Amino acid sequence: MAELKTLLFDLDGTLVRTREASWELFRKTNEKFGLGVDTPSAFFRLFNQNFYAALDEKSGRLSGTGSAGAESAAVKRHFQELLRQDYHPDLVPGMANVVHALAGHYTLIVLSSNTMEAVRRILLACDVAHCFAHVFSGDVTPSKVDAIQRFLADPSYSCGRRCSPHYEESTPQRLHDPQEAMLITDTVGDIEEALSAGIRVGAVSWGMHRAEDLEAAGAEFVCIWPEEIVAYLKPGEICSLGVCTLPSAVAGPPPVVARVPAEPGAVRRRRRQQSAADLAASVGAHSGGCDCAESCCTGSATGADPLLRQVLTVIGSQVSGERLSTRTEESVPYVRQQLAPMAAPNGGRVPPQ
Repeated sequence: MAELKTLLFDLDGTLVRTREASWELFRKTNEKFGLGVDTPSAFFRLFNQNFYAALDEKSGRLSGTGSAGAESAAVKRHFQELLRQDYHPDLVPGMANVVHALAGHYTLIVLSSNTMEAVRRILLACDVAHCFAHVFSGDVTPSKVDAIQRFLADPSYSCGRRCSPHYEESTPQRLHDPQEAMLITDTVGDIEEALSAGIRVGAVSWGMHRAEDLEAAGAEFVCIWPEEIVAYLKPGEICSLGVCTLPSAVAGPPPVVARVPAEPGAVRRRRRQQSAADLAASVGAHSGGCDCAESCCTGSATGADPLLRQVLTVIGSQVSGERLSTRTEESVPYVRQQLAPMAAPNGGRVPPQ
């Protein structure tokens, strides 16, 4: 089997969560035109084949002609306009990381029945738009078979992106062997279209159709979790922080690493210890005396005022390793206890005679 070069991703139900979001919009179209698609299950069954072909059949039955016509075109326009304006699904959890990982090894393409405007809005909002080299949307190419054949017939589609706006310049253009491409989807209809176009197919179980139905339709594998896609395909490169680790990728800014702030108490202790050390160094620097014959405050530390000497002794013990309390009610009595022997009797007051 040929080595995979390109992965084509369905959007709705594969990259984004759509079971509720798409049904809520289609329900409005169904009510307006009376299509008879009255439940989510009936809506999901439309994807057992090409979605727009199924809409043509529903519209043709209503018109009584049995074929697509003005009614079918009106149904499509109405639903596509809702998709353009009101479709805002979330990316499948973890799928952004999967896309970034795969972009480092394969050319990625979106193949969707959705509108180009909706695809653009969703991929930009999820910050994965530049990981995809090309988009085939339903309003441009309704048939996925036609879109796949277009891709296979044009060698320029072999040029990929690595999560950067720039297309690779080092990759030579070449025609794909159909077995070098794989569609990853969530519907039976997509599987049938991909196989008829000659390419390989993988599937996911979190979309519109059941895993057993996808396997029966011919999917090569059916993933239960997004990361299982990466495990199955075993890409050789990883794209992180939006810029792939390949020489062809445009270098991006380095990651911003947040610094964890230190514990407030530890910061205060370091500041107090530094202040004490600075004060002790300042006093000790004048231990050799000065020209004033020790008549000023910069005289020898050994001859300094006893109270000052005791204060420096207490502070020095804190600097030397004893934990300095950050609570005033704890630290103040301790200092007072150390200085009490040096204090003047009666608080310095002269008793009355």
